[in-house]
Amino acid sequence: MSSKPTCHLIRPESSYEGKQGLSYFTGIAAETVGSTGICMHLLTMPPGARARAHMHESHETAIYVLSGEVHTWYGDRLEQQTVVKAGDLFYIPAGVPHLPANLSDSPASAVIARTDPNEQESVVLLPELDGLVA
Repeated sequence: MSSKPTCHLIRPESSYEGKQGLSYFTGIAAETVGSTGICMHLLTMPPGARARAHMHESHETAIYVLSGEVHTWYGDRLEQQTVVKAGDLFYIPAGVPHLPANLSDSPASAVIARTDPNEQESVVLLPELDGLVA
């Protein structure tokens, strides 16, 4: 007998280390609530924090910056750059290499949603791109 889906409340009180080199607060994912098409987490990047170059092979990412600002390099060779600030929404298509970094003196926090319910499963590290961003 299968159980009927139900609502879940998650309080992001614990964190985990992502493959990207950042600490994420536990959120909505297949692992926590049994979601099948989405994950959503809270990320706070301390001053000077930088992710490893990576992409999400088959999944889109939507980011809403709550506070601070994050420089993000993206593209096949990380040749493009934007600064995503508090109040901005940022979309990353599936398969696009990217590397976010907090170059400011203040923490930056964002809500991140992805079309992959298994938060870390689609992360593909791209170490050959890490040295392209100083």
